[in-house]
Amino acid sequence: MNLSEIWIRRPVMTVLVMISILFFGIVSYRQLPINSLPSVDYPTIQVYASLPGASPETMASTVASPLEKAFSKISGLESMSSQNTEGSTTITLSFSFERNIDAAAQDVNTAISEAKQTLPAAMTKLPTYAKTNPAQQPILYYVLTAKTMKLSEVQEYAETYLTGELSTINGVSKVEIVGLQKSAIRVRLNPDSMAARGIGLDDVANAITTGNVNKPGGSLSGSFQAYTMESNGQLKKAHEYNSLVVSQSQGVPVRISDIGQAIDGIADDKVKLWLDTKDDQYDVLFMSVSKQPGANAVRIASQVKAKMPELQKLMPQAIEVQLLYDQSVFIEESIYDVQFTLVLTIFLVIVVIFIFIRALIPTLIPALAVPLSLITTFAVMQLLGFSLNNLSLMALTLSVGFVVDDAIVMMENIIRRMEQGEDRLRASLVGSREIGFTILSMTLSLVVVFIPILFLGGLMGKLFREFAVSIAVAIIISGFISLTLTPMLCSRILRHNTSQPNKLYQASEMMFDKALAFYAVTLRWALGHRKIMLLFTAGNLILSGLLFQYIDKGFIPSQDANYFSIYIQTDERSSIEYLTPHQQLVSDIVVADDNVMGVLSVAGIPNSNSGFLVVVLHDSSKRSMSVDEVMNRLRPQLMSVPGIRAIPVNPPPIAVDSKQSQGQGVFTLKTTDMNVLQDYAKQMEDAMRSIPGLVDVNSDMQLKKPKISITVNRERAAAMGLTLSQIQDTLYTAYGSRSVSTIYSANSTYDVYVELESQYLRDPSTLDKLYVKSSSTGILVPLSTVAEVKETLAPLAVNHSGQVPAASISFNLAGGGYSMDDAMRDIRAVANNILPSTITSVFEGEAAAMESSFGSLGFLLFVTVFIIYVVLGILYESYMHPITILSALPLAAFGALLALAIFNLPLDVYGFVGVIMLVGLVKKNGIMMIDFALQVEKEENLSPEDSIFQACMTRFRPIMMTTMAAVFGTLPIALGIGAGGDARMSMGVAVVGGLIFSQMLTLYVTPVFYLYMDRLSKLQVRDIVRAGLAKGLRRIHKS
Repeated sequence: MNLSEIWIRRPVMTVLVMISILFFGIVSYRQLPINSLPSVDYPTIQVYASLPGASPETMASTVASPLEKAFSKISGLESMSSQNTEGSTTITLSFSFERNIDAAAQDVNTAISEAKQTLPAAMTKLPTYAKTNPAQQPILYYVLTAKTMKLSEVQEYAETYLTGELSTINGVSKVEIVGLQKSAIRVRLNPDSMAARGIGLDDVANAITTGNVNKPGGSLSGSFQAYTMESNGQLKKAHEYNSLVVSQSQGVPVRISDIGQAIDGIADDKVKLWLDTKDDQYDVLFMSVSKQPGANAVRIASQVKAKMPELQKLMPQAIEVQLLYDQSVFIEESIYDVQFTLVLTIFLVIVVIFIFIRALIPTLIPALAVPLSLITTFAVMQLLGFSLNNLSLMALTLSVGFVVDDAIVMMENIIRRMEQGEDRLRASLVGSREIGFTILSMTLSLVVVFIPILFLGGLMGKLFREFAVSIAVAIIISGFISLTLTPMLCSRILRHNTSQPNKLYQASEMMFDKALAFYAVTLRWALGHRKIMLLFTAGNLILSGLLFQYIDKGFIPSQDANYFSIYIQTDERSSIEYLTPHQQLVSDIVVADDNVMGVLSVAGIPNSNSGFLVVVLHDSSKRSMSVDEVMNRLRPQLMSVPGIRAIPVNPPPIAVDSKQSQGQGVFTLKTTDMNVLQDYAKQMEDAMRSIPGLVDVNSDMQLKKPKISITVNRERAAAMGLTLSQIQDTLYTAYGSRSVSTIYSANSTYDVYVELESQYLRDPSTLDKLYVKSSSTGILVPLSTVAEVKETLAPLAVNHSGQVPAASISFNLAGGGYSMDDAMRDIRAVANNILPSTITSVFEGEAAAMESSFGSLGFLLFVTVFIIYVVLGILYESYMHPITILSALPLAAFGALLALAIFNLPLDVYGFVGVIMLVGLVKKNGIMMIDFALQVEKEENLSPEDSIFQACMTRFRPIMMTTMAAVFGTLPIALGIGAGGDARMSMGVAVVGGLIFSQMLTLYVTPVFYLYMDRLSKLQVRDIVRAGLAKGLRRIHKS
């Protein structure tokens, strides 16, 4: 059966089919969204709860624990962690990739409702939740500032005119303002003035609650007219509260202005945010724009930037909106560079074909397979909802060297028959029938390499699915083209070359003849020394295993996206007033660097002693150093700033889990005993700091925050008519920034807070001035008469992992050849010596992802080899021939690992995928040799040795052509050309190294294995049994 015959005899049909698929591919290409990486949609939900003034221990025990118990019953929940700080709890729920996020959100809402009864009564607002995607970073960052306006006013305009309008753009998922400066009214009271007038804090709170109301007034309906009634219940300005009457003292009204002052303020006055540039400093708001999963990042960024000038016209001219960071610029640069790499690869492959064929027209025939295969793949990508991203384009770039192989083999076989005297039509018909099964075998066996990746779960499965499908589709289409268009063009275009060849042609032919003659001599030697070749192959297999153990391991390489972050931390006893100037010192150091364009500083998140900086760099074309180099240069200067710890972090290209980390790796300790956890977390942190390869070691277990412990004498309090509830309410109102009323406006709502004046919020001694009003006698009772006050230490934050107290120690790698694999080994060794059996420890972040991914990829490699063996066994109806074809795998693996070691590159995820690709590539040579040898042995009745020798001689030229095409097709990736190209180098180096090394030796090893496997396959079972029995009888006879 000849699959190509109908296409050869019907050229019009063939051309029209090719034009059709070309047309649909071009149309689909224009519709494909553009992103940096494939969309990875983490089913993650974050729950937020607040109880202002509550300690971290209170938040953990009374808020986090009841909610965690309710959430633990939700199906599909993979991990749950919580961070409890002063007055705030954040619970992160991560679900399996198969779980529907909307259904999970409904379950979370139900769980919150069920836990409502167990939450503190003081929580006036139920916990809220939001669906988040850690892998989906904002694509645009804007800063808003105004020199003549308050930032609270700027925020009102931003919420009114920007966030809502930008959210309506198709593909935008969220527009968020960071560093909220929401307006609020703060009533600040003087405890001395209150005591002198006999007024308690609860009197003030009740006066505000009852004096600021917004209730319906009803309506009147007469015979002819209806009326709506409304009273002036709302107090919307701060000065209106100053005149509010709290009580009467001897017939004289006591107003808020008599005991304090109401001022215009903001809701969260413990967070500072500013922008430093080379020229100036601004107090700013920070607005981020995020896209929906799978949406076109470049298109959305373009639409947002185009709409922003229109929206700015609606706001006061004093408000300046500046674009701080645009991720689409990096995406466009990297996509353009990959596209350039793709074009360069196509050019190199065509040059390789021309060098071997040495004629323009025959070169164009297989070259047509490249654009046709790639462009048609775009149609399938669009149909499957894929995007143009670095991985899918890299897949197409890698496929350039493969898609041309089938066409080369087809055309070379037709040319060989024409050189034997056949006309081009007959040569095309007979040659296509002769080589059709080989091409089918090569295509199917290469495609099945990528099938296991489709079933890979977790992050790796999501990340590389588009890669696997794109390259597999391109290979299938190239196989189709090589069986249809290629033989048809050969039957119409190729002609016998009757002219005298030029000197260049003669010189190249002479070189090829010498190479072929050398190969013939060395192949005869290899066939005559088969045991040596077997031992050599076995040695390569052993060396591959040793090299795998030796070589550095990595995960996803970092990339230069024109920005990085710096996490700031001071002593846990620090206040926001101490943190802010010290963080400014760090910002001054960073902004002075020539590579830095601006630094956005956020102080007071998540605690009063911590913050972070977003460092925006100049475009990579305008600076001489990469992101990692800038970080390494700044690190010694940052470490020299006294009283502060600054940890620079280059965010990974894609988040590996839902927890935000301050380092490349995280080592987490868990136990039910909080005291034990505190002791050993400190020991483990100190021990990890002594490991030479680790830097920026930092623990989230901070235990020295000063705490005021108030012990109430219950009997004495009861005797004075006080209850614990009254005392705690008074403390909460005085020091907890308690919201006692709400102001309703047309666009938003604003809170009214009651607290003591700022001078009474700085020192514990001011507690002596606090009075609690007795509910029975109405007398003010000094707190000091019923309570004992003392200073202790408490944790700054209490963290849970799966409902169990946990401590996380983050770290970065120092570089210099020290890999994550080395770090994990050293940390485990330290942990085994320090930690007791009651503490469990796990790696999180990149370290955990690398550990799980390499286990999956190792199994994937085994499955890939097994599937190829099964497919080849089915195609050849043989158990032995697939082993012969796969005999080159140890050589390819050794070559790939050796190349990575020579260029000092780690075996990361990209490199491992390159090794898996080699499995499909190196067996092509074996297929071409074995298929022809079996055919010659059958048709010409040659011996196995003569048939495999003739097959090697005949297939030498196409083997060299396809291998060189694959090598040069992968070379631009191995050279790391373009933006982000250095991250993908390991894949290119692994493929090029494996191909070159295996190519040099497969030409000798595969024929030797063929002879051994052929002899083994011809042995009958009874012959093996007889030989075994005879050997056994001889041994018995000798004994």
